[in-house]
Amino acid sequence: MSWLRALAAGGLSVLFPGAGHAIIRDWLRALVFAGLYLSAIVLFLPSFDQLAAAGSMAERAELLGTEINTVGQFALSFVVLFAAIDATFRALGFPPGSNGTSGADGPTCPQCGKELDEDLAFCHWCTTRLEPPEGDDVDEEPAHT
Repeated sequence: MSWLRALAAGGLSVLFPGAGHAIIRDWLRALVFAGLYLSAIVLFLPSFDQLAAAGSMAERAELLGTEINTVGQFALSFVVLFAAIDATFRALGFPPGSNGTSGADGPTCPQCGKELDEDLAFCHWCTTRLEPPEGDDVDEEPAHT
């Protein structure tokens, strides 16, 4: 399941940088990559007036191919590629502290590795059912004297 999630995160980042990070709930990185991509588009693509003046999609594609320079193509490609690689590796849990396990003081989920709420019988991050710890017997009633 983590491979499928990683492929989805990488694929979505190719379509729009930041979307893959949003899938894995890494909101800050999603905003940073989306902002970088939109900034590069504003800097390197022709103005909206030129694109609107083009009559057909073929003319727009030709305008984009001729008006964007090599530096602009490199910048856009770099942001897309780096976002896809970063989203894929973070979805797989690389580096080890990237999936929320770096500051976990209490018990962690055996499935996703994130910190657990001890009052719940499931992980509130990935909804994995948790086994009660050894020695906890819920059916016992307190002794009355």
